[in-house]
Amino acid sequence: MTSTGRFTLPSEENFAEKTKELAELWGADAIRNSDGTHLDDAVLALGKKIYSAYFPTRAHNEWITLHMDETPQVYLLTDRVLAESDTVDVPLMDGFFAEQLKPNRDADPHRYWEVVDRTTGEVVPTEHWTLDADTDTVHISGITPWHEYTVSFLAYIIWDPVEMYNHLTNNWGDKEHEIPFDIYHPATRKFVFDTFEQWLKDNPQVDVVRFTTFFYQFTLLFDPKHREKIVDWFGCACTVSPAALDDFEREYGYRLRPEDFVDGGAYNSAWRVPRKAQRDWIDFLSGFVRRNVKQLADMSHAAGKEAMMFLGDQWIGTEPYKDGFEKLGLDAVVGSIGDGTTTRMIADIPGVRYTEGRFLPYFFPDTFYEGNDPSIEGLDNWRKARRAILRSPISRMGYGGYLSLAAKFPKFVDTVTHIADEFRDIHDRTDGKAAEGELNVAILNSWGKMRSWMAFTVAHALPNKQTYSYYGILESLSGMRVNVRFISFDDVLEYGVADDIDVIVTGGPVDTAFTGGDVWANPKLAETLRAWVRGGGALVGVGEPSSLPRFQAGRFFQLADVLGMDEERYQTLSVDKYFPPVTPDHFITADVPVDPEAREAWEKAGYRIPLSGCGGGQGIEPLGGIDFGEPVLNTYPINEKVTLLRADNGQVQLAVNEYGDGRGVYVSGLPYSAANARLLERILFWASHNEDKYAAWSSSNPECEVAHFPERGLYCVINNTDQPQTTTVTLADGSSETFDLEGSGIAWRNA
Repeated sequence: MTSTGRFTLPSEENFAEKTKELAELWGADAIRNSDGTHLDDAVLALGKKIYSAYFPTRAHNEWITLHMDETPQVYLLTDRVLAESDTVDVPLMDGFFAEQLKPNRDADPHRYWEVVDRTTGEVVPTEHWTLDADTDTVHISGITPWHEYTVSFLAYIIWDPVEMYNHLTNNWGDKEHEIPFDIYHPATRKFVFDTFEQWLKDNPQVDVVRFTTFFYQFTLLFDPKHREKIVDWFGCACTVSPAALDDFEREYGYRLRPEDFVDGGAYNSAWRVPRKAQRDWIDFLSGFVRRNVKQLADMSHAAGKEAMMFLGDQWIGTEPYKDGFEKLGLDAVVGSIGDGTTTRMIADIPGVRYTEGRFLPYFFPDTFYEGNDPSIEGLDNWRKARRAILRSPISRMGYGGYLSLAAKFPKFVDTVTHIADEFRDIHDRTDGKAAEGELNVAILNSWGKMRSWMAFTVAHALPNKQTYSYYGILESLSGMRVNVRFISFDDVLEYGVADDIDVIVTGGPVDTAFTGGDVWANPKLAETLRAWVRGGGALVGVGEPSSLPRFQAGRFFQLADVLGMDEERYQTLSVDKYFPPVTPDHFITADVPVDPEAREAWEKAGYRIPLSGCGGGQGIEPLGGIDFGEPVLNTYPINEKVTLLRADNGQVQLAVNEYGDGRGVYVSGLPYSAANARLLERILFWASHNEDKYAAWSSSNPECEVAHFPERGLYCVINNTDQPQTTTVTLADGSSETFDLEGSGIAWRNA
C-alpha cells in the first residue's frame, strides 16, 4: 500500500481480524455492511468511518405481514388468449413468479383492472367479465371469436426483487423472504419514519446512512423458473396503488388507465417515445418520493449522520438528473460501476457533495469460486471506469459482497491493492478535477438531461443485441476528450441550439425515444436544426436519425438533406438511387486498419453496374475494417455529391456531407471498441471543422488515450488493454513522446 483513504471496504460477521488486515492493505478509511451481513463490534472499533446499509421499505416482516395490502403493487399484463367462441378464460399468473407476485383481490377489479380486445384495441365493458378469485382466472363473455384478449391487473409484490436476487444468487436457502412495503399508505409511512427515528438512536456508531435505496424498485419481474421476465432499470411499473391512482386523478384532472402502465406489454420502456401519461406519472411519483427522501435526509443530518443514496434497487422516483434533485439534501450518491457509461452516470450527478463507485466484481460465489480468477474481471472493470474517471472524477471507490470470499483469492487481493492506489494517485495528481475537453458534444433525444448517460440502456451496463450498436456511442464518449451534455427535442423546439455546442449526436432505431417518433412531424424541429447546421453547426446521425415512423413528403429521415442519407422504406422503389464511388481515405478513417488484401480485392472488383438504375456505384467487394454492429438496411445517398466512406453489402454505413457552412455525418452504428472510439472522435472533430485541433493530446495507438490537465500542468497516457502497448503522444506544440505501457498501465508527464 502506498496511500490511504477514498476506499470503502465491505465486512461481515466473525471476520474482524481479516477485515483489519485488508483495510490496511487497501487503504480503506470506511467500512460498510452488505445485504445480509452485519458488522462486529471489533470492526466498529477499528476507527474507520462506518457506513450502514439501510432499507427503508424492507426487512421488517413483523410489520408488513400484518398489512399485506400495503406492499408495493404493479400492473401486470397477462398472455394473450385466443377466443374460439364468444367466451374465453384468461389465467392471471401464467408466466409470473408466484413467490414474488400475488393478484390484488382487495381493490375492486372492475375499477382498477382492464380487459382489452387486443385485435381491435378496444376495452371490454366490465359487465362482460368476472374474476374467479379462487383460481385467479378472469371469465370473459359476449366477445368476438378469433380475437385475442388480455387482462391488465394489479398485483402485490410480496418478495423484494433485489433481496430475492441476492437470496437466489447466494443460496440463502430457508432464510425468510423479505417483503417490501409501500409508504404511499399513511400507516406504513408512519411506521417507516418512526422505525428510522428509532434506528438512528440505536446506531450512534454509524457515520453514513447508505440508503439502499428508498421506496420504489425499478421494474424487475421474474418468471416461475426464477429467470428475469421484465427488467427495465428506468421502469416505473412497480410504483402503483389504488390510492396513488386516485390521488393522481384529483391532481392532474384525468384518470390513468391500466394500459398507461402495461403499455401493450412494453411496460413504458425508456426506449418508448414518452407519452403524456408516462411523463405525468413520473412527475407525480418523483414529487412524492422526493418529499419523503428529503425528510429521511433531514433526519439523518439531525442525528449527525450523512445521507447517501445508492443509485440502484429502489431508486425510482429520485430522478437525480431532474431539476430539483439538489434540494433533497443528500450528501452523496453511490452506484455500481459497470463500465465507463455507468461511471459517468454516477460522477456527473449534480447537487451532492461527493460521489462513490462500487466496483466489480461483487464478492459473491457466482464469481469467487475455485478455479476462477476474479482479478481478470476486476482489472477489466477498472480499465473501463478509469478512462471515464479521468473525464469526470468520482470521489471514492469500494466493493460490495462477502469479504471472506475475496480474501481467499490472493491475486485478487493484490489487484485491488493496485487499483486502490492508482485511484488515489489520480486524485492526488489532479486534485479531483476533470481532464480538459476539446469539444462540446450534445446528445439529442426525447429524454434529454433527465436521462443523462442513461440512453440506449435496458439493464444496468448489460449488452443487448438491439442496443449495443448505439450504446457504444455513449461508452466511447464516456472517456473521450470532449465535454458531453444531454438535450431533448423539446429543448431544441423551445430554446434552439445553445451557442457553445460544437456537435449534436442523435439517432437510434425508428420510433423510439432516441429518434423521437412523431416529434419530427413538427416542421420547427427540422427548421431549427437545418438553420444551425447551415450556419456552421455539426450533426451526427446514427442508425435511423430524424426518422418519422410514417412516409411523409417523400422522406424517411427528415434531415436527409443535412446527413446526405435516407433509408428506403419500400415506398420509392421505383425511384432510382445512385451511389458515388466510396472514398477510402479520409480524415475520419485515417486510423482504420483495413486488411491490405481486402483493400486490394475491393479496388480490383470495382463497382456494381446499376440494376434498373438502382445502387450504381456500390463496391462489388466490401472494403470493411469497421464494425458497425447490427446492420441498418437499405440506406442510400440522396445524391452523388455525398462522400461515402463505407457502403458495403448494398447499403451505406458511413458518409459525410457538406451542408452550407456546416457538416453532417451518418453512421449506421458503433459498438464500443478502441477502434470505434477513435473513429467517433475523428467524426466529431471533422464534423465541427476542428481537424486542426485533433493532433494535440492525441495518441497514435487507439488502445491508448491521453488526458490533459492544463491547470495542473500534467497529462497522462493510459493503456486500456491487458497487453503491453506502445504509443506516440503528440503535444500541443507539435512535439511528441513515445510511451511503452504495460498492460493496464498509466504514465504521467508534466505538460
